[in-house]
Amino acid sequence: MKLLLSRRWLAVREFWIQFSRNYGAVGALIVVILLIVVALSARLLAPHSPIEQYREFIKLPPAWLTGGNWKFVLGTDEVGRDILSRLIFGARLSFLIGLVSASLALVPGIILGLAAAFFPRWGDAPIMRLMDVLLALPSLLFAVAIVAVIGPGLTNAMFAIAIVTLPAHVRLTRASALGELQKEYVTASRVAGASTLRLMFSQVLPNCIPVLIVQATLSFSTAILDAAALGFLGLGVQPPSAEWGTMLASARDYIDNGWWIVTMPGLSILITVLAINMLGDGLRDALDPKLKRLS
Repeated sequence: MKLLLSRRWLAVREFWIQFSRNYGAVGALIVVILLIVVALSARLLAPHSPIEQYREFIKLPPAWLTGGNWKFVLGTDEVGRDILSRLIFGARLSFLIGLVSASLALVPGIILGLAAAFFPRWGDAPIMRLMDVLLALPSLLFAVAIVAVIGPGLTNAMFAIAIVTLPAHVRLTRASALGELQKEYVTASRVAGASTLRLMFSQVLPNCIPVLIVQATLSFSTAILDAAALGFLGLGVQPPSAEWGTMLASARDYIDNGWWIVTMPGLSILITVLAINMLGDGLRDALDPKLKRLS
């Protein structure tokens, strides 16, 4: 037991050493942690209700500009709602969408990818041809079509995003599993009498986890972008809920005379997606032995 814990500690230590060499990834990790804390503490941090309208402060500029009010640090929108509070609550929704969508795509993606790798005669061709068909469709348009059929809303948007990101998980899992099947430990396990299910989930899958973690991280950022796009088109989270894409959609008519109403949710999306992508790059460099830098 002590030996196992020692090995795990060494593995974690080696991972952190490799990861910490990428200063951009470390900075991105800090940003992501701060965003998660803000999302989880939205009710404590938000100075106002995200849906409360202050009619006497409609389209108020940020506090540091002429005409601003420090009661509304980032200003108010076209109906007098506090932009900062809506951004904070929007972070909660965006991270929820990213987490649920990535999970809904990751779990069946792993199962289908392993099935395609372990059962080439009857599983590989139908599964991969279906994934090829899904990949041939533009992801955002496909998501829009799915939501248009099943109806707009938060739950349907997450389901649609999971479907369009599923092929990437299936293909990556299959490729990683096929690489592992050529190794000696799999042959030894088969000779020892290990069942197919044991080989899939106990032997091969743990060795595919690093690349799947990276893919899940990138899918997380993709889900946030797609959710914002669906919200902008009116097919995602519905008003008056605070979601960054929905905020952009309602503010697009005020670019000329209320730039902050558009800029703030746009910057939130940019910073969040950029941080998550940089974090994914850092995880890839630290987890992939072929990409680890020399000490």
